Amino acid sequence: MTTEELIKRIKETAYLTGEFTLRSGKKSNYYLDKYLFETCPDILEALAEEFSRYVDKDVDIIAGAELGGVALAAATAVKTGKNWLIVRNSKKGYGTGNLVEGKLKAGDSVLLVEDIATTGGQVLEAANIISQAGAKVKRIVCVIDRLQGAAENITSAGYDFESILTKEDLGIKD
Repeated sequence: MTTEELIKRIKETAYLTGEFTLRSGKKSNYYLDKYLFETCPDILEALAEEFSRYVDKDVDIIAGAELGGVALAAATAVKTGKNWLIVRNSKKGYGTGNLVEGKLKAGDSVLLVEDIATTGGQVLEAANIISQAGAKVKRIVCVIDRLQGAAENITSAGYDFESILTKEDLGIKD
């Protein structure tokens, strides 16, 4: 799928208008419903191809924060043959009680994939959990940057950040 086709598919599939409150608490007159585009096999496959461009020999493992990053990390792992893991939002009171599901070792170099970045709050929480486990987040890459501070917040926290698309690529104006 070309970039233009990906943009078209995401916008026609997941772009909603109305009044929305984002995870960051910000209000918005549009919403990009990640679950609508992540559950479409053609879009997910195209995103895995895009994320795979960031997987070089220095990346040991791919990570995604629950819940939106899980499908992205899994699809990228299938595309690249690299292992992947899930970073939980909170410990569960049953089972292993792990914040990281999958095999993460101290010293591992991690590509952390994210769906929509507004302020970067959720992906920064995931990056901190990975770092506390002794691994290194090599880069954080999101599908769409809403251009509302995520890049600045993530880079000021010491992480490399890139996005596959921005709201401007989708032709969205605030």
